[in-house]
Amino acid sequence: MDNLPDEMSDHQNTAVLAYPVPPNSQSLYQLALYPITLKFQDVVYKVKLEEKGLCWGTWSSREKTILNGITGMVSPGEILAMLGPSGSGKTTLLTALGGRLNGKLSGKVTYNTQPFSGTIKRRTGFVAQDDVLYPHLTVVETLLFTALLRLPNSLTRDDKVQHVERVISELGLSRCRNSMIGGPLFRGISGGEKKRVSIGQEMLINPSLLLLDEPTSGLDSTTAQRILNTVKRLACGGRTVVTTIHQPSSRLYHMFDKVILLSEGCPIYYGSASSALEYFSTIGFSTSMTVNPADLLLDLANGIAPDSKQPIEQSENMEQEQKLVRKALFSAYDKNISTRLKAELCSVDGSNYNSKGYDTKPEQWCTSWWHQFKVLLQRGLRERRYEAFNRLRIFQVLSVAVLGGLLWWHTPTSHIEDRIALLFFFSVFWGFYPLYNAVFTFPQERRMLIKERSAGMYRLSSYFLARTVGDLPLELGLPTAFVFIIYWMGGLKPNPVTFILSLLVVLYSVLVSQSLGLAIGAILMDIKQATTLASVTTLVFLIAGGYYIQRIPPFIIWLKFLSYSYYCYKLLLGVQYKEDDYYECSKGVLCRVGDFPAVKSMGLNHLWVDVAIMALMLVGYRLVAYIALHRVQFR
Repeated sequence: MDNLPDEMSDHQNTAVLAYPVPPNSQSLYQLALYPITLKFQDVVYKVKLEEKGLCWGTWSSREKTILNGITGMVSPGEILAMLGPSGSGKTTLLTALGGRLNGKLSGKVTYNTQPFSGTIKRRTGFVAQDDVLYPHLTVVETLLFTALLRLPNSLTRDDKVQHVERVISELGLSRCRNSMIGGPLFRGISGGEKKRVSIGQEMLINPSLLLLDEPTSGLDSTTAQRILNTVKRLACGGRTVVTTIHQPSSRLYHMFDKVILLSEGCPIYYGSASSALEYFSTIGFSTSMTVNPADLLLDLANGIAPDSKQPIEQSENMEQEQKLVRKALFSAYDKNISTRLKAELCSVDGSNYNSKGYDTKPEQWCTSWWHQFKVLLQRGLRERRYEAFNRLRIFQVLSVAVLGGLLWWHTPTSHIEDRIALLFFFSVFWGFYPLYNAVFTFPQERRMLIKERSAGMYRLSSYFLARTVGDLPLELGLPTAFVFIIYWMGGLKPNPVTFILSLLVVLYSVLVSQSLGLAIGAILMDIKQATTLASVTTLVFLIAGGYYIQRIPPFIIWLKFLSYSYYCYKLLLGVQYKEDDYYECSKGVLCRVGDFPAVKSMGLNHLWVDVAIMALMLVGYRLVAYIALHRVQFR
C-alpha cells in the first residue's frame, strides 16, 4: 500500500471504488470492488543454504528448491486453499503471490494479466499467521489507528470512524470492542477475536485480493468455522481469496472452491475441492472408508497411501515407500492436470477486466507525512501509557536520587573530590540508563514495523520521528526530577543559573545516550546481541570517561574522545567551576581549582567545542539508526 491514491478524485467510477462509501449504505461484504483474477504459472523459488564443512570450519553453500513449478488461477468470488504438510511451501507461495517475497523467484504471476504493482499492492490485504498487534490497545483503537493510516485524506475522520464501526459489526467484535488485545503478561481477547481483528485491519481498505496465512491455526473448530464463514462471505462479495490451511475439518474443507495440494514444494493436485477425492481415486489412491477429504490429501502429500494400498506400517522400507507414492503422484499430476491447466490459463486472458483502472503514475502516499506522524505519535503514547510510565521505573530513578543525595548530603566546598565524584556520577548514570532503555526500542517493534511497512502504511521517517519523540516525556522527565533532588541535597553550587545549566547538560547527555542505544538496537535488531554490545560500550566509556584514569597512554587516548560521558563530565565541571576558583585544600589554605589534578587533566577550556561534538554524536547516531532501519526486509 505504498501509495494509496485519492480514489475519490482519481477514479470516479464506482465500479472500481476501493474505499468505503458513505456510512449507513452497503454492507462491508457488498462494497463495490475492482475484481482481480490472479494467475501464477511455473512458479519456482530457490534459496541458498550455508553448510559448515567437517574440516577446519569451512563453509559451503547449496541451493534448495522451496517451490517447484506451481501453476494455478483464482477468480473473483472464489476461495483457493493451499494444503500440504509443514515445510511444503504453502506460506512461501502465499508470500510470493502477495509480492512480499525476496530472493530468487522465477515464473509468471499476474493480476488481471498485469504484473505486481503499487496499484495491486493497494488492493491487496495480507493476514499473516501470527497476529502482530499492540497488546495495550483496545480492539476499536487498533482498528481506528489502522484506518487513520491506511485510508486516504479524501475521507473525513468521521467517515473512517464509521467504517471502523461497520467492520467491527460485520466481524462480530462488538462485544469486545473496548477490551485490550492482550499479550503474554496479561489476559486480553481470545485467539479467535485476535484473528478477526487482524482480518479487520485488512478489510478496512476493502481489498480486492485477500491473502490469509493459516487463519484457523490454534483455534477450536467452532471458532475456526466462524472465521471461515467470515472469509466465505467476503469472497461472495466479489473478492479473490487465497488461504493456506494446515489441517481443516471436513466442514471447513467443503467451503473451499479450489485446492492446491503441495508436497515438498511440488504440486500434486490443483482443481475443485469437491473433485479431489474422485481424482485421486481415478489414479489408484481411493479409500473404502468415509474420511475427511483433507486428511486423505495430507496423507498423500506425506507419501502415505490410503487403505486400498499396502499399509506403510507393514512395509520394510517406509521411506522408500513414501518416495514411490510421491513419485506416482507427481507423474499423475504432470500427465492429468499440468497440461490441461496451462491450456486453461492461456484461454483466460483477463480481458473481462479493464486494465485502465491501473494507474501508472509514480507511487504516492495516501496521507501526508504530518498526518502519519500525528497518528503514530498518538498511537505510541496510547500504547505505552501502561508500559512506559510504570511505577517501578519511576521508583527506581527517584530512589537512586534520594540515596545519592543522602550519600553526598551537603558536601562541603573543601571536599572537592566528593563534588567531582558526584558530577561524574551524573554523567555515568544518565549516560547509561537511557542507553539501555533505548536499545530495546526497535528490536521489540521489529515484527510490527515489518508488518506495517510491508502494507505501506507510513513512511519510515514519520515512524522514526514519532517513535523517538514519544519517548521524550519520560526520558527527559525522570532525569529532571533526579537532578532536582540530588543537586540540592548534594550541596552543589546554589546558583539558579548553574543549576539550570547543569540540568541542560544532563538532558543533553540523555539525548546523546538514547541516540546511541537506538543505533545499536536498529543495527542488530536482536535484544540479546544489542544488550551485550551496549554493555561493552558503556564499560569502555566508563573507564575512558576521564575520572578513573587521568593519564591515558597516547596510543589509546582516542577512546575517551568517543565517550559522550567524557564530554558530559567535562561540561558539568565547566558549569560548576572556573579555573580561577578557589577551594580550601587544607585548614586555612586556599588552592586554585584549575590546579587540582582531576580538573587539570580534564581542562575547563573550549567547552563549546564539546557541545558541538556531542551535537554531532546526537545527529550521527540517530542517522545511523534511521539508515539501519532501512536495511530491515519489509517485504
